[in-house]
Amino acid sequence: MRRPSVVITMASLFLMACGASELPLPMATPSPYDPFVSIQDTPPFPFPTLPSSGKVLPTLTPTEAPFIVPTAVPLDKLLPTPWPAGVPRASPTPDLPRALPTLRQTPAQYVVQPGDTLGRIAQAFGIGLQDLVRANGLADPNLIHVGQVLLIPTPEPGEMGPSFKIIPDSELVYGPAAIAFDIDAFINERRGHLSTFKQEINGQTYTAAQIIQQVAQNYSVNPRLLLALIEYRSGWVNDPTPAQTEYALNIADPRRPDLYRQLTYAANELNRGYYRWRANAVSTWTLADGSIVPVDPRINAGTAAVQHFFATLEGRAGWQAAVEPFGLFQTYFFLFGSPFDLAVEPLVPEWLTQPRLTLPFERGVPWLFTGGPHGGWGDGSAWAALDFAPFLERPGCTSSDAWVIAVTDGLVVRSADGQVLHDLDGDGYEQTGWVILYLHIESRDRVPAGTRLRGGISRIGHPSCEGGASNATHLHIARKYNGEWIPADGPIPFILDGWKAISAGGEYDGFLQRGSLILEALEGISEQNTIVR
Repeated sequence: MRRPSVVITMASLFLMACGASELPLPMATPSPYDPFVSIQDTPPFPFPTLPSSGKVLPTLTPTEAPFIVPTAVPLDKLLPTPWPAGVPRASPTPDLPRALPTLRQTPAQYVVQPGDTLGRIAQAFGIGLQDLVRANGLADPNLIHVGQVLLIPTPEPGEMGPSFKIIPDSELVYGPAAIAFDIDAFINERRGHLSTFKQEINGQTYTAAQIIQQVAQNYSVNPRLLLALIEYRSGWVNDPTPAQTEYALNIADPRRPDLYRQLTYAANELNRGYYRWRANAVSTWTLADGSIVPVDPRINAGTAAVQHFFATLEGRAGWQAAVEPFGLFQTYFFLFGSPFDLAVEPLVPEWLTQPRLTLPFERGVPWLFTGGPHGGWGDGSAWAALDFAPFLERPGCTSSDAWVIAVTDGLVVRSADGQVLHDLDGDGYEQTGWVILYLHIESRDRVPAGTRLRGGISRIGHPSCEGGASNATHLHIARKYNGEWIPADGPIPFILDGWKAISAGGEYDGFLQRGSLILEALEGISEQNTIVR
């Protein structure tokens, strides 16, 4: 009797599959080995990546503006209060067990799409690469073609993963607890390899602290966690003469030969685990050896982030060692003390609502809605962003005199290299409260850091392709709260002048709805995507 099968598309598999594929440091030409540039070859196992949409996606370049630490709000008003001595504590980061997605019980079929690789397909379906190769009798896993129908075997899960909580959610994100942490001072105090490390990127020399700061800001990942991962994997934080000095995270992959690329890979994968857990879109981890580990439903999002990251690197033994008490947690404890003493909970309170926001352009000037919900930064973060483009005489990266306008009142805390960070509560910290990211803002007329903004009136700058490689002039706009990327189509939907963002299930695919009016995210000019404030 023939076994039943189902045809499944990638869009149905992930609530949060891919972001904007954005690079956090300047590159003159995208490298074919960059983990966030779409490539056609299958990445060497065990470094699978998520399936590509096949679209030409924009990339990001980070800000080079100095990190701003104003004194308007005292730090003791922002940081968590230390736990009182002698007072008993409940279990850290209390989370109710959740009902995880049901594991697939029958084989499936998948039709290969443009840009697919076997590694991406295997990860998307939560199976090992070798299991997929064997199920389809593939002599060469690099030779698949568009339209090819693949049999997707059922996953064979092993023993459930541990329930041990490694970090609170607030130690995953670049949030309130990271405000007072001085990366440079900490590294220099330890006098390890990082204290003398320098890396040249596009003709400019960066210290380890500068690179960690950039990655932390751009991906919104806590720098303490990045340092703990470096120490656990390579010993570079404490050891002045470590056994190897090529790979900061001991990921011996020639595509990631330096501190920057090792950390951007880590930050992106940490975000992937964190936001997939937030979206209840994962029930198993596929480890580097192809084994399947059911996730314990009692862990929290921060722990899920770490478990997922190590799943991309380790087989069962190494993964188990890393995620249990004597693994990364112990390293973190030796460096910074208990991570739960720094917890800010809840990071995103249940009562939170979005403040009133206007559309980010001038009244009476038509724009185009070109991108539905997609990654705020990188392809691992929440689908926090929307894209808008001005009317242009010719397509592509064309100069525009159209103005991007502040969506509400607030303070500019960073402005450089295509980015403007807009702090809505005005305390001067991008790690607290609501923050808006405006991306691809041209350097010409770009609003400087320190500027006070008035919603619907103040000019941010002109849309462009600055801030990385982009296929057309546009604005990428996203929201964060306390450092966490907030999905555009989620419990707190992205609403601009009454237009509510709705995802169609795939990155960039979606709608804006206001009452009975619906606009669709489309490339090009159409009545279906023209919007006027």
